[in-house]
Amino acid sequence: MNVILNIVQYIVDLGASVMLPIIIFILGMLFRQGVGKSLKSALTIGVGFIGIGLVVDLLNANLGPAAQSMAERFSLNLSVVDLGWPGTSPFAWASDMGLIAIPVSIVVNIIMLLTRTTKVVNVDIWNIWHMAFTGAIVQVATGSFLMGIVGVVIHSILAFKFGDIYQSVTDNYFGLEGVAIPHGTSSYMGVFAKPIDDLIEAIPGLNKINFNTDTLEERIGAFGDPTVIGGVLGFVIGLLAGYNIGDALLLAVQMAAVMVLMPVVVKFIMQGLLPISEAAKVFLDKRFQGGEFLVGMDPALLLGDPQVISTGLLFIPITILIAALVPGNEVLPFGDLATVSFFVAMAVAIHKGNIFRSLISGSIIMTITVWISNQMIGLQTTLGQQVNLVEEGVRVSSLDQAGSPITYLAANILNGNIPFGVIVIGIIYVVAYGYTYVAYKKKRLYIPDED
Repeated sequence: MNVILNIVQYIVDLGASVMLPIIIFILGMLFRQGVGKSLKSALTIGVGFIGIGLVVDLLNANLGPAAQSMAERFSLNLSVVDLGWPGTSPFAWASDMGLIAIPVSIVVNIIMLLTRTTKVVNVDIWNIWHMAFTGAIVQVATGSFLMGIVGVVIHSILAFKFGDIYQSVTDNYFGLEGVAIPHGTSSYMGVFAKPIDDLIEAIPGLNKINFNTDTLEERIGAFGDPTVIGGVLGFVIGLLAGYNIGDALLLAVQMAAVMVLMPVVVKFIMQGLLPISEAAKVFLDKRFQGGEFLVGMDPALLLGDPQVISTGLLFIPITILIAALVPGNEVLPFGDLATVSFFVAMAVAIHKGNIFRSLISGSIIMTITVWISNQMIGLQTTLGQQVNLVEEGVRVSSLDQAGSPITYLAANILNGNIPFGVIVIGIIYVVAYGYTYVAYKKKRLYIPDED
């Protein structure tokens, strides 16, 4: 047993860019693709994830310092630094829930497939760290290993249902037919978008406002091109950070590069995934006649859309402003700022790329995220100290996962600690989820525009 756990730990430590190709190769063999095709698919997906890693590193290395300079320049009294998902995921893997979450989540997935309660066949093992983090925080809050497992199960069930719920969105907006995005902030925060979208649609005048990179390019020519928009936003962020003109221009070019490169590297993942997806469909259809299956993948695939990246860049200064305005907040958005696109990606799609509506729902999403992450400072700090990743006297939190309503509600409810804030967030989240689920069942979550 220890040998198996050590092997799993070794593969997990290799990261998503190695773990996922290994899983894809194994799946390709199981689905009888043959060694050559399975290897090509696996390596192509690996190339795509390496590319995404390079682009995300470009964002982190350059936008991160700019965001910190912005906060310092405007003298924000925010003393707890957001570690971001790169700093938070090691907490999950190093915890008691780290490795046990993988088999638990896989078993949950299999049971849901057999009972036809989900169509998602999850291959994105790396992002099970979200479930593991929920379980670890629940264990810290309750002092119970069993309650931690319950936290993993709850998050897994919700995640796979998110993959089902957003099928029309991933199919029709992102063009990821046969793919599900069950994990991460994109999924669990995306439930706020549909009720907000319908509310805006019911307000005369407001429902007519629609702009995105395509409409901007039609109206203002080259200045509406995604590359130019990325450059302009990068330059403005640089100026807000107090950079000199030269450094602001460099940031502008770097952000323009992100707008160009991200869709390119995402295409590699889709090229590698398509043969596996088709093989999986044929294989599973033979054994589960009448069933429809979706391959669960990383939310990084959503970053190939220019509207998602553009909205994410706009939310860098907006998120810092929100953090400064949320009453009692101590969390300084930092580690997750460069990848804030993940938080709003599904909302952008539900709004059909309408950046105006995305700014409204995104502001609500980020306000809730910041508020929750502030409430979770104590629990995440305790977890960090338990796994020896946080020094004594240091306090930490993160927007990604520590700012998750699922983790926050599970930790408090399973602990029997239900203050007013938990009740409010619980009501808001349950209503948003219920509204979105009903829209999904009625097939009106995403209705493609007629040509």
